[in-house]
Amino acid sequence: MQRVSEEQEVALVSQPSVNYKPFSLFELGIKRLIDIIGGTVGTLLFLIAAFCLAIPYLMANEKDKGPMMYKQKRYGKNGKIFYIWKFRTMILNAEAYLDEHPEIKQAYHDNGNKLEDDPRVTKIGKFIRQHSIDELPQFLNVLKGEMSLVGPRPILLFEDKEYGERLSYLLMCKPGITGYWTTHGRSAVVFPERADLELHYLEIHGLSSDIRLLFMTIFQSFSGKDAY
Repeated sequence: MQRVSEEQEVALVSQPSVNYKPFSLFELGIKRLIDIIGGTVGTLLFLIAAFCLAIPYLMANEKDKGPMMYKQKRYGKNGKIFYIWKFRTMILNAEAYLDEHPEIKQAYHDNGNKLEDDPRVTKIGKFIRQHSIDELPQFLNVLKGEMSLVGPRPILLFEDKEYGERLSYLLMCKPGITGYWTTHGRSAVVFPERADLELHYLEIHGLSSDIRLLFMTIFQSFSGKDAY
């Protein structure tokens, strides 16, 4: 994946495929300040959650045993690849499981790389996913500057084809812990509609919209709606 240069960004903005609204320097500054404050608070919540989850992970049955956290490669701003951190919610070697069960793998890809009743999800993992607790370690990514509190979700390396020519737009900003797709259907909305919702953030971003999406995310994390 090639990085998006300033010249390419200017050229993309002039194209009609996405009604991209450029980020002002003021907006980027405020956004980073909010990220630092929110990332600090979120990291404290992550540490509390890690302490509380330590015993359930240690007492997991043989099938579900494994490390508490895992990292995964995702696309970041300008196409730079970084490692996203999460609480582990699946069995070890989850990708190998799909290779060994082609019918499940096909259903996984047909449903936008999601399964509502994924057989790889652990017992504690189901609860963690429902309430978005698995995303808490990403506040570390926010503090490092790899992610923002709000933005398009960082995509898996094999999902780039779902965006086609519009992928370069998606890579113009930092990915977020939450965003427009996350709060408007999430797992219930799959590609190609998901791509449309993720890119819509580039059209409506701003301080007020970011705050609104953050509050929607907090409500959603308690209700567990559309999360699996």
